[in-house]
This record gives sequence, C-alpha cells and structure tokens, in this order.
Amino acid sequence: MTRLSLDLLQQFVLVARHGKLSRAAEQAHLTVSALSHQMRQLEERLGRRLLERGPRGVSLTVEGCRLLEAVGGHFDGIEHALMRYRDYRHDALTLSASPGIMSSWLVPRLPRLVAAHPELELNLQSSSTLVEFEREPVDCALRYGRGQWEGLHSERLFGEWIAPVAAPELIARMGGANHDDLSDWPLLGDPHPADRWRDWFARFGGRLPERRVANFDSIDAARHAALEGLGVGLGRMVTSKSLIDAGLLVVLGHNYLPVQEAYWLVYPPRSQDHRGLHAFREWLLAEADDYCRRLPIGSPEAALED
Repeated sequence: MTRLSLDLLQQFVLVARHGKLSRAAEQAHLTVSALSHQMRQLEERLGRRLLERGPRGVSLTVEGCRLLEAVGGHFDGIEHALMRYRDYRHDALTLSASPGIMSSWLVPRLPRLVAAHPELELNLQSSSTLVEFEREPVDCALRYGRGQWEGLHSERLFGEWIAPVAAPELIARMGGANHDDLSDWPLLGDPHPADRWRDWFARFGGRLPERRVANFDSIDAARHAALEGLGVGLGRMVTSKSLIDAGLLVVLGHNYLPVQEAYWLVYPPRSQDHRGLHAFREWLLAEADDYCRRLPIGSPEAALED
C-alpha cells in the first residue's frame, strides 16, 4: 500500500466513526470538500461503494462495514503504541473544550492563569466533538454532561440551568408579548436528546406548541439561530451569559430550569503525573469555586449550586 492509500484509509475510519464529514474533517484538519473528495477517491481505487451520503450525515454500506472492521482496530493499535513517544512536556498543556465554555467562561479568566503560571504553555483546542484521548495527544478537557465517562478522571466544576432566550429583533416582531407565556412564540428545537421544552412547559405551565420552527443537532447552531431572530431557544445560562450581558440575547420571563448536566474537568490516567495539569487543575478548581461563591444570593444559579 502506498502512503496515500494509508492516509485514505485513516480518513475513512474517522468518517465511519463520526458519521459526519464535518466532524471527521475537523479532526483530520481538512475541509469538508477535501475529505469528501478523498472518500470518493478511496471508493474509486477499491472499486466499492463504502458510504451512503444523506442530509443527516453518512452511513456505511455493507462493504464499508467490512472495511472498517478489517482496518479500524489496526489504526487504533498504531495510535495507542505511538502515544508513549509523543513530545511530552510538563510545561505545556493541551486542553480541549467546546466553543461555548471556551469563549464565554474559560478565556476571560486565562489572564489570571498566565499571571500565576507564566511558565505554562497552554494549547487550546475548541471543538464540539468529544476528544478521543486514546488517539489524540490531548492532556485534559472541559466537558458538559453527568460526569460518567468510562476510563477518565472527572471532577465537577459547576452546574448549569436553562431558560428561554430570544434576540431583541424577535421580541420586537412579537410586539412585546407576554414573556411568561410562550405558547404562541416560535420555538427552536432543543438539541438535547430529550425534548426539554416538554420539561419546561410541564414545570412552568402553558401550552406546548406542536411544532418547532427549526431543529438542530448542535447547541452552537441553535444559539446562532436564536441570535439571528429565527425563534426562541433554550439557552444555557453559563455559556450564554456574555451574549445576554451584551444585549444580543434576552431571557424571556423569570423562570429558570436546572438541568442534571454540569461542567467537568476530565483527563485520562496517563495525565495524572503531568505537572502542568496539576497546576492548571488547582487554578481551575479555585476559579470554579470563586465563580460559585460570587453568584448573587437568591439568583437561580446560586440556588442550583446549593
């Protein structure tokens, strides 16, 4: 096999596992069009159709499943074997986080980290895709969830709550309608696997509309749609705070729904002895504790942390 063929096979494994060209392209540091071209090139070279392309992503054909089963484990073994030979520096830390928590919460606090640890070189990776520690040279990550990630150390930072948010333009178009009754407002679908609009209306009352203006597969896309005035979204208050403070989004009403998910620092066992991670972890936990203590008494977020 030529090197080109091995590269094609590696990109195929990424596409097959992610099920979306966009996510695989992000991890492979390619454009979606370039990756799509490579997949067609691989299919032409093998003389087999490997992928079925649809509006919601890609799926494997029978031949694609056979190829993934044949080569996937080998690439895993190579990645795992090479991890121990990576350029390991205790004064450099690679962190992965979603764009929301990265820009709205972490980045504004980084000057204090730099002041406390000027020797630490922080490499930030902003991605909505969960990092695969077994195959990627990433030391730790900030994740949103319930803290149940097999094989990883997880430390809770703080919780989250949601509330309806809308752009000022939409509020103006609605004529300043009652913010506490959203029955007649255009709603954006909630990207969460469970439809939390049902939980919202069950908790605070009102008639749940039968349809959504649009549905999304990511919180970032839903947030952008709310910013454009397409409809009312269920916004996470931690990651939406900067947009709300800037007046780009407005919280409708005074009802906040706590959720079971929270923000966590996670890292694999191989990072336990990383001195840079020890310094970052100590700083991060102190920042999270300070954040919770500074929440206004009586605020919904303070009640959530209690």
